[in-house]
Amino acid sequence: METFYDRKNELQALSEIEKQSENNACFTVITGRRRIGKTELLKHFISDKKSAYLFTTRSAEKALCSQWQKTLEESIGLKIFGTVETLSDLFEQIMLFSKENHFILVIDEFQDIEYINKAFFSQMQNIWDSNKASSKINLIVCGSVYSLMTKIFKDDKQPLFGRTTHTIHLRPFIPSVVKEILKDFNTKYETEDLLCLYMLSGGVAKYIFLLMYAGAVTKDKMLKSVCNMASPFLTDGRDILISEIGKDYGIYFSILQAIATGHTSQSEIDSIIQKNTGAYLQNLQKVFGITEQIRPLLSKTESRNARWQIVDEYMLFYFRFLFSHQDLIELGNYDMLKQYIERDYETFTGKTLERYFTAKLQEEGNFTKIGGWWDKKSENEIDIITINEHEKACRIFEVKRQTNKLKLDKLQAKAHVFMQNLPEYKHEIFGLSMSDM
Repeated sequence: METFYDRKNELQALSEIEKQSENNACFTVITGRRRIGKTELLKHFISDKKSAYLFTTRSAEKALCSQWQKTLEESIGLKIFGTVETLSDLFEQIMLFSKENHFILVIDEFQDIEYINKAFFSQMQNIWDSNKASSKINLIVCGSVYSLMTKIFKDDKQPLFGRTTHTIHLRPFIPSVVKEILKDFNTKYETEDLLCLYMLSGGVAKYIFLLMYAGAVTKDKMLKSVCNMASPFLTDGRDILISEIGKDYGIYFSILQAIATGHTSQSEIDSIIQKNTGAYLQNLQKVFGITEQIRPLLSKTESRNARWQIVDEYMLFYFRFLFSHQDLIELGNYDMLKQYIERDYETFTGKTLERYFTAKLQEEGNFTKIGGWWDKKSENEIDIITINEHEKACRIFEVKRQTNKLKLDKLQAKAHVFMQNLPEYKHEIFGLSMSDM
């Protein structure tokens, strides 16, 4: 039996919702990027409970109803005499059944109902509103297309807006869990192996286990596994984003490539794309959840001293190394692809290490703000700062791959400039390297 890792907070939240639903109907939405582990979490949670798991296939409505009807009878004993041909009729039967029976109903890939019957969301709203007061259902829906799931439940023009009672956004595994998994598969792992795994996965469950089960448990084996004819890493970035963005993905891909190669201000991106990319950048952040705009810690939200970054480690790796070398992939020249990655690996993973330590510090807590800082001319730049507003204290960090590259005297000088923003605060400086992972 496979080990189920972490997700303690999510499992606790689901348990609390389950208890609540024994008396009052609950409607929970679970979101998160594709491959993050939503389905695994839900199957693990419902494994010992009265429940039905329904997967949405893009088949004809009548065929899907037949498939779901059979599952509902086998799983929770919901017997419907005759054939149900519409999703609305089936959902009405489910809600009527839930007035006398408590159970969990999971609908996976919920957003794909849009392709089967667009009217269903309005019909579902009416059926839910009419029956929820006397129902004991624990309804959980999840989907892997972030933009569609957000539109269905957060757009105030959509029928299901405001209908959910709970939302859980599933995030990547935290660094301590990534370490735990790697250690289980390679007890003698080195920090370079851990950094490479974090660079390729960012804590996304599917990517970690694709590598681990393939025996790719060291840096060299991981890069070999990625640079391989059958590797899903070569195409997953493209496939996921096309499912999110649709056919007009060209400019978006060019923008992501620009960011991944170090062009992080809008003015730089605009000059590369040769047009104003403001609307595209906003969509990448707010609609698709792929990028975010970051500003120096303590700067005002309207500050123009902003940078764009790709928030997903695998996507950043994909656009830095794989998207830009499509010619090698099409030629099947995987050895040369691996050489290109190895050539720039050390420089690239310097920033990966910063994000790793930021996530590690977030896991540990004990502060109210965290971020990087740079002045307007980018002459002074600090990798990570944590601020504890209650204790009026700052911790200021420089991150380097090698300990002997840390320059704490220079960091102290930069810290002096930054601390002018917080004259009443005390501060400490620290160096972090791969030996601290």
